[in-house]
Order: sequence, then C-alpha cells, then structure tokens
Amino acid sequence: MATTVNIRPRALVRASGGPRYAVALAVDALGTGLLRPFLLLYGVTVLRLSAPATGIAMTAGIVVGLACMPAVGRWLDRGARSTVVAASMLVRVVGVALLLATPAGHVRLFATAALFLGIGNQAWPAAHAALVATVAHGRERDAALAAGRALRNAGLGVGALLATACLAGGTTALRALAAVTGLAYLAAAALAWSVHLHTQPAAAPPEDGADGPAPAPRMRALLAANVVYAFCLNVTEVALPLVLVTQLHASPMWSAAIFVTNTVLVVTLQVPVTVLLSRFSRRAVLALAGVVVAVSYLGFLAATSPAHGWSVPAVAAVAVVCTIGEIIYAGSATALVTALAPAHVLGRALARFQLSTGFGLAVSPAVITALASRGPAALWGGLAAATLLSATAVATESDRGTRLSRGLRRARAGS
Repeated sequence: MATTVNIRPRALVRASGGPRYAVALAVDALGTGLLRPFLLLYGVTVLRLSAPATGIAMTAGIVVGLACMPAVGRWLDRGARSTVVAASMLVRVVGVALLLATPAGHVRLFATAALFLGIGNQAWPAAHAALVATVAHGRERDAALAAGRALRNAGLGVGALLATACLAGGTTALRALAAVTGLAYLAAAALAWSVHLHTQPAAAPPEDGADGPAPAPRMRALLAANVVYAFCLNVTEVALPLVLVTQLHASPMWSAAIFVTNTVLVVTLQVPVTVLLSRFSRRAVLALAGVVVAVSYLGFLAATSPAHGWSVPAVAAVAVVCTIGEIIYAGSATALVTALAPAHVLGRALARFQLSTGFGLAVSPAVITALASRGPAALWGGLAAATLLSATAVATESDRGTRLSRGLRRARAGS
C-alpha cells in the first residue's frame, strides 16, 4: 500500500516543470479552448465548406496525428523533453497559419491545417507526461500530472467562454479568434522551449530486448482497457447532449450546464482526489475508476428509460458521478503507465498510451451515436458492460504481472 502525499502549491509547480512551463501550459490550453470547439464552425461559416466535408477533414487530422505517435515516442526515448513539448505547440502554429491562409471553399488546405492541428494535439499529452516524469517521481509525479490536467481544463474552459463571447462578431471575429490562437501557441512554445529540459537516453537492462520493454510488467491489457475507459471523456460532449436534446427534448442549456459543471469539478477536484487516493495502488484506483464510470452509465440508464418528468435533472445529477469516475481515471491511468514503463522506453510507452486514448476518443462518437439509435439499454448498458470488463482486465493483469515479476526475480536469484 502506497503512502499518501501532501503537495504544496509551490512544490507542485516545481514538480510540474517550473513556473515558466506552468505558464506555457496555461497559454497553450487557453489557445486550444479558443479554437478547438469552434474549428467545425470555422470551416462551415468562414470557409463555406459543407459540414460533412469539414467533419471528415477534422477526423483525418486526428487519425494521421495518431499515426505520428510512434515517432514521437522514439524522439522522447532519445532524451528530448521540452523540445518535443515546444514542437507540439509549434506544429499547431503552422496549422493555424494554414487555416488563416485557406480561401473559401478550399477543403484540401483546410484538411492540411486540421492535420497539423491534429498532430500537435495528439503529440502534446505524451510529451508533457514525459517531461513531468523527468522532473518528478513517485506520488509527487502523480500529483503534478493531475495538476497539469486541472490547469489545462481551466484554460480550455476560459478559452471556450471567450470564444463563445466572440461568436456574435461573425466571420471577422472567428478569423481574429484563429489569429489569437496562433499567437497563444507561439508564446507557449517559446516558454516551453526556454525550460531547456533534456535527459540522457536510459540504457536497456540486460534482460530487455532492444526493441521494447521487458516482458514484465505487461501493459497490453491496460492499453486495450484504456480505449474503453476513454469513452467517458466524450460522455459530456457527445452522449449527454445527444440524449438530452434528441430523446428527452430538453433545452440545450442543460447540456451546457453539465459541461460547465464537469469542467469546474475537474479543475477543483483533480489534484485533491488524486492525492487522496495515493494511499492505494495505481492499478486498484484505475479499476475503481472503471467501476464508478460503469455505475454512472447504469445511473443514466435508470434516469432515461423510461423518460419521466425528473429524467433531465436526474441525468444532470448522475453526470456528477460520471465526472468523479473521469477524475479518478485521469489521475491514475497516465501515472500507472509512467510507473510501469522501463526508463529506456518511457516515451514509447506513453506514445502507445496516447494512441489508445486517441483511438478511443476518435471512435467513441460513432459508437455512441450507433448505440443511442438502438435505445437507452443498448447505449448505457453496452457502455457499462464494456467498462466493467475493462476494469476486470486491469485488475486481472495486475495479478498476472505480480506473478510474472516474482517468477523473474526467482529466476535471477537462481542464476
């Protein structure tokens, strides 16, 4: 059983990469919040593209961005840290510049801009986690990762609010919004670069192969489970608006209120919950996250099938439980990967983890909408069953990993 931690704000900033890096994270998150929720709107209203063409271009950007993750992992394993973080921000500067240069009706140039934005958005989480893992260790690292997520959600929320206020300005305001986003990414890249954090590549232990991590601990079950776990990150953005508006015929304001509540809870509770649960093993906490999320899915099922007068407020109440599960998951998943991965393949392990997260986020809208068309039981029952199965796989892999580790130790002792 792990010991608890008590991280003070100044120590937390230092463990997160230092003051300049913290400012870089905040500026980058603000820029992402300004543009990301309105990229589709930019393509439709400013560039006069069709909604399907805009959506396909954005999806292609995400998919190709994921395809770049193995290269990002190898770059990190060669010792780069702040350089990769800065590069993920500079790539998005290129994307914004291409966005501003795209003439109306030019879908290919818009797709290229979405590609660069997708590459930067996918590369950043792994690069950030590797940087934090270099300057902090153990439970202090877990708290620093949680603080980074809270800060990022705060920046995303503020950016989205500012962008919403600018929407009344029409096409001109959206172009200005994109320009400000590009400047924010550029400033964040400069701040991240100024940290100058680099580490010597770690040597592989004798029992490890040159092409990957040692057989123990194995992370295949964790990565597979993470694809399903990542669905919870899209519940408030995709599943609940779909159910509330199309099935329960509620005002869109309910969806907005749930999204705001989710953001506020993540910002305020991510670090305290992560620190509170630090007394338990990371695997146990990750399995607990799956159980909490699955229970929330069953709660949504009870609230929406059949619909009653209290269905809408009940959905809003259950959404709080889902957010708690999301917070537990986010505080333990990346931390578990950084704790399990051997030092010489940390970058590749984080890249694979981001690949599984990105894949889950990419396919979840299609899966959620397909299940929703078959009714509440198919949607929420299916998600609950899949999440519980994933939580079981995480816990079972823990037992197998422990036995395999003990076997390796005995073999080394006898040799």
